[in-house]
Amino acid sequence: MVYEGYQLIRVAAADGVCRATIDHPPINLLDVPLLHEFDRLAREVAADDEVRVLIVDSADPEMFIAHADVGLILDLPAFKTGGDVGLHDELSLFHATTELIRALPKATIAVVEGVCRGGGCEFAMAFDMRFAARGATVLGHPELAVGIIPGGGGTQRLPRLVGRARALEVILGCMDIDAETAEAWGYVNRALPADKLRRFVDKLAARIASSPAVAIANAKRAVDAATDAATTDLTTGLRIEDQLLRETLAQPAARQLLQAVIDAGAQTRDFELGDRRR
Repeated sequence: MVYEGYQLIRVAAADGVCRATIDHPPINLLDVPLLHEFDRLAREVAADDEVRVLIVDSADPEMFIAHADVGLILDLPAFKTGGDVGLHDELSLFHATTELIRALPKATIAVVEGVCRGGGCEFAMAFDMRFAARGATVLGHPELAVGIIPGGGGTQRLPRLVGRARALEVILGCMDIDAETAEAWGYVNRALPADKLRRFVDKLAARIASSPAVAIANAKRAVDAATDAATTDLTTGLRIEDQLLRETLAQPAARQLLQAVIDAGAQTRDFELGDRRR
């Protein structure tokens, strides 16, 4: 698939990995045009059988996504005369876009370098994995300081990552979180030196992309079953995992790869110790 016509992100796909680099100066504002481009990208990646991993990073080493566009917030119906404060059945544009990313049957990775606050954090939290640059990354939720609450998924995704108490510290305290603290709390997977960040992510992405697409999608579904409030009991989760394992085993690629690893000497002492003996 050819990814053409994007104005605010640079998109390239090769070897099973699609990389989307945000290039929306001066501050990579998460506005309606950028949301629409990511909505389109998520749909194109979902339909691309060659892509197994989506990476999103920034062209600006000092700015991942500054925050959501305040103008977008001011245009919400609740700010208009009379207000709109009822519970909606449909998701907002922001929520719908991030849910498209979260639900992709591909591995998704956000490479967070520089400032990432408010809607930027909410966008990054929709990804399967987040990796941050030490000494450069700043995460935070300043919404309460301007009289609102996080409205792009922050109140829902952050507690699932760091727990209720730490989520409230971040949201109520409106304090910035550095990469090292974010790593310790589970906000990001790892905090790495800036000069090693992309090399690490590229290596991880290549490793994931070498696996069959069905195996990646089913691994995500099985892990999600463990964190889904509707399937939290262990027995149900194990049954889902078993069904998804059998589904992947039915794929020709799985049988070929399993046979290949046996033919290569798997389950022998020399094979299992590998590089440790060299």
